[in-house]
Amino acid sequence: MNEEQLQTVATRIVEIIDYAKKHLAHDGSGHGFDHAQRVAHLAQKILLNTKETVDATVVLAACYLHDTIDDKVVADVEGATEDLREFLETQGLSSDQVLEILFIIDNLSFSKQYFGNSLELPLSGQIVQDADRLEALGAMGLMRTAYFGGYSGHPLYDPAIKPKTFTSKAEYRQGTTVINHVYEKLFLLVDMMNTAYGKEEGQRRKAFMEDFLKEFYQEWEI
Repeated sequence: MNEEQLQTVATRIVEIIDYAKKHLAHDGSGHGFDHAQRVAHLAQKILLNTKETVDATVVLAACYLHDTIDDKVVADVEGATEDLREFLETQGLSSDQVLEILFIIDNLSFSKQYFGNSLELPLSGQIVQDADRLEALGAMGLMRTAYFGGYSGHPLYDPAIKPKTFTSKAEYRQGTTVINHVYEKLFLLVDMMNTAYGKEEGQRRKAFMEDFLKEFYQEWEI
């Protein structure tokens, strides 16, 4: 797939992009439309490096929509999911495409995979998953982690609170500290990447984060 083909797909899903923009406009958790847009752009990079045939419409639609039904963003996940399903059915997509988009979104998250509740994703979903996880790494990942930590009332750092290995989603959602989240989740994502691009870019972003942490600890001790 080339850039011209991707641009054609992006043009076809303008209403889907607008739906995401509308539903994520007031998010304060770091999962707003700007995040969805960067995930879509990362997925495009992965698509350009993918030799296998994959439905780019499904990939990009899932990228833009994946947080519109996330429980960190909406109070009524079931209702939001039904609204999204009804909307997708008006977009000229096949029933298979609608089902695949919803399946990807439902099985995308770290917590669902980590606690053994996700189903295996098709290649389209693996691309969306890698793009979303890359957004949790590097400079952007650190900024979003701090932003979400403040939003959730988590302390920035406490040397007495060590990173945890969580045993349930409820425990994981309680969190510990912003800095601990890097170890409790973000660094784990690197080894969970599916695609060659995701693995390489994940390692690059992890290296940046490790350098940042060295500087952070040095400045904290001062």
